[in-house]
Amino acid sequence: MSGETGSSRSTRGTSQIQVRGARLHNLRDVDVDLPRDALVAVTGVSGSGKSSLAFGTIHGEAQRRYLDSVAPFARRLIHAAVDPQVRDVHGLPPTVALEQGRGSGMSSRSSVGTVTTAGSTLRMLWSRCGDYPPDVAPMDSDHFSANTAVGACPACGGLGVEHVPTEASMVPDPALSIAEGAVAAWPGAWLGKNYRDIVATLGHDVDLPWAQLPQQIRDWILFTDEQPVVTVVPTRDAARIQRPYQGTFSSARRYVLRTLAETKSATQRRRALRYVESRPCQVCAGRRLRAEALAVTWQGMAIDEAGRVPVSELVAVLAGRLGELRQSGASGAHGTGTADETSGARNVPSAREEAERVLLEDLVGRLSLMDDLGLGHLALGRGTSTVSSGELQRLRLATALRSGLFGVVYVLDEPSAGLHPKDTDRLIGLLRELVAAGNTVVVVEHDMAVVRQCDWVVDVGPGAGTGGGQILWSGAVAGLASVETSVTARYLEREVHPAEIRAESVARAGSGELHLRGLTRHTVRGVDLDLPLGALTVVTGISGSGKTSLLDAIHDLVGAELAAVEDEREPEEAGRDADRGVGDQVDGADPVESGRVRETRSAEVSASGHGIPARVVRITQKPIGRSPRSTLATYTGLWDHVRTLFAATDEARERGFTASRFSFNTAAGRCPTCQGEGAVSVELLFLPGTYSTCPDCHGDRFGPETLEVRWRGRTVADLLRLTVAEAIEVLEEVAPVRRALTALEALGLAYLTLGQPATELSGGEAQRIKLATELQKERRAPTLYVMDEPTTGLHPADVHRLLSQLHALVDAGHTVLLAEHDPAAVATADLVVEVGPGAGDAGGRVVRSGCWTQAPSSASGTTATPSRRR
Repeated sequence: MSGETGSSRSTRGTSQIQVRGARLHNLRDVDVDLPRDALVAVTGVSGSGKSSLAFGTIHGEAQRRYLDSVAPFARRLIHAAVDPQVRDVHGLPPTVALEQGRGSGMSSRSSVGTVTTAGSTLRMLWSRCGDYPPDVAPMDSDHFSANTAVGACPACGGLGVEHVPTEASMVPDPALSIAEGAVAAWPGAWLGKNYRDIVATLGHDVDLPWAQLPQQIRDWILFTDEQPVVTVVPTRDAARIQRPYQGTFSSARRYVLRTLAETKSATQRRRALRYVESRPCQVCAGRRLRAEALAVTWQGMAIDEAGRVPVSELVAVLAGRLGELRQSGASGAHGTGTADETSGARNVPSAREEAERVLLEDLVGRLSLMDDLGLGHLALGRGTSTVSSGELQRLRLATALRSGLFGVVYVLDEPSAGLHPKDTDRLIGLLRELVAAGNTVVVVEHDMAVVRQCDWVVDVGPGAGTGGGQILWSGAVAGLASVETSVTARYLEREVHPAEIRAESVARAGSGELHLRGLTRHTVRGVDLDLPLGALTVVTGISGSGKTSLLDAIHDLVGAELAAVEDEREPEEAGRDADRGVGDQVDGADPVESGRVRETRSAEVSASGHGIPARVVRITQKPIGRSPRSTLATYTGLWDHVRTLFAATDEARERGFTASRFSFNTAAGRCPTCQGEGAVSVELLFLPGTYSTCPDCHGDRFGPETLEVRWRGRTVADLLRLTVAEAIEVLEEVAPVRRALTALEALGLAYLTLGQPATELSGGEAQRIKLATELQKERRAPTLYVMDEPTTGLHPADVHRLLSQLHALVDAGHTVLLAEHDPAAVATADLVVEVGPGAGDAGGRVVRSGCWTQAPSSASGTTATPSRRR
């Protein structure tokens, strides 16, 4: 929370928040007034400047004023606030900001209980009020947490699952020889060959089929902890130099377990998990805690059992016990309590009962709010990596609302993201309660159903990037319809027509079917589904019905069937060029949960027609990089071609500069002062640190000699500053670059600069960049694209752009599978699969599957009803 403390800017008697001279990012010195104690929507196309106004300016200014009141010594412990770059803001109360984020910064151990802080209170309840066996001493709350050393099972470290390398998992094809790659768990490229050469040097027959090797030798190669160092004389091509070297051996098990324990690469971790048997921990049976903590019960439940109960059921148990305590306390207060057998004293609540009452009141309040937000199907022990983006956003909202603040400004980033239309009314009712309690609610929103019910709307635009940053309208919602320059106005009063996105409304025949049997993940249990190939399928259903779980199960099952899935590339291939950035366009979840690998292996997949797609690509809203060195240009690969252009100039050839010289990720080409970041960190002792433009390269990222080389009058730094739209004109003659830029433009990203750091991109922008990276490829094998709510965070106009490109992928012979609520996505799909009928344990089943027709809403609240079963 942030706010102002100075009396010079008192908010008393002020009915408006008055912003003057806002110029953060692309805002053009704008002035705007927002009413207090109202529900205000900020709208505009993606990249127009909405977030810059709501979060960067309004919340940023409140944060800055709050930090001004903090002592300098303490201020250094607080992350530096963004400079709001605004002349003045009048009438600004304290603010609370909830920005979108798909689990950003969360570990695989983060759960619903940790996000809402209800887990901490639950652990305290078991610690203070649980029933302890005679042989177990009282413990504090840390002993009931799987994320602490004193609470976690010592065998699995609190994960509940153990990864066991076996001969069958590490050698999937025993008919192969070691030379042919029988030990699949070893790495590829040079390191794997090194291990095979060492085995040969040690005198073992690497050309004999694995199954014919003596068991003793097989066990040593796979499981030994010995690491002999031997002199290896590698076998190379005749034209290559053959030099002996000292090689250190590592067994397959040692390599796999070391990778799982030490790697920070999601790609390497996913690869290692393919060669282990993942099963519940044999010590804790998958319960994650030490035995003494599991022996403590409350109302007959161990704490891990309470973590598996849906919130709607758990709150009923907690409320029942709270009612008993209140009744007992009321009876004692009125003199009707029972007498103690030894002292004759009234039944006054004990210290334990009083602590229990306080803890239960807090828990019931928190969990009831979650239930009101449609999250009753979740359990407190469920990992945040397994909940949808909409559920995660509402969990954060529930945590903020529990504070009971009034007189503040809540700034929310698309609170309707990921919500089924059925749940939107419940959300609006909650926002109205906040306003009625004396707060101002500012929502950055694209959902026209939410915008229509707001008191006030501020529309920013008319375009994105340099084409936006202006206030087109600030006033009553109805007045926006008369603003001709507003893109939002076109969607405010009418529903989308499928023909605007896809001219041909007849469902595609497809090129076959993918037959999926026994799909199991979380609430999805044993589902059978026939997925058309060469078509666009939308999975819909109410929030929490199991859409994301179904997509995860399909992705993992199809991926397990493929011999070489793109997201399983060898680390040497994935990291061949540093300029590709940290991220990868193919996202895959990490199956650390107990039973996930087992569930995938127990399901079956087959195909008719053209067969199983050659690739499966999971595109999510995860960041494309964690460092400013990862940029739009490097991630898409277009910078490789730009560097080649500069290396081919006469000046570069004369100086002996190769393409690597024009990378800001190499020591030779980058500025030595800022290490290629364009900015340097400034330490201010007792004040918080900040970043300043590099004094030597002035933000250009490159060294002076590198910048002396020009291509058609421009330096490499000049090209990085170009927007996608500008770069299309400048680099039009370079076909690979033009394809990449055109794909970005088609997805509404023309306003981004080529040097845009990955850390400054929104989740929606990151997802579209990943998709553009796929669209630019000229020849792609038939691919299954799996996307979870790709329209999240997009203006209706940008949704149309996105869907048009997805349909173009299908027209090119690929298969697209989406989990979506957006009516435009549902209306243009070839097949609609509704999951439900309820949420949590009441969902996870295919309610109906068929072609789209316009029909009345179904009982479960879905706005689309298929015309026939498949």
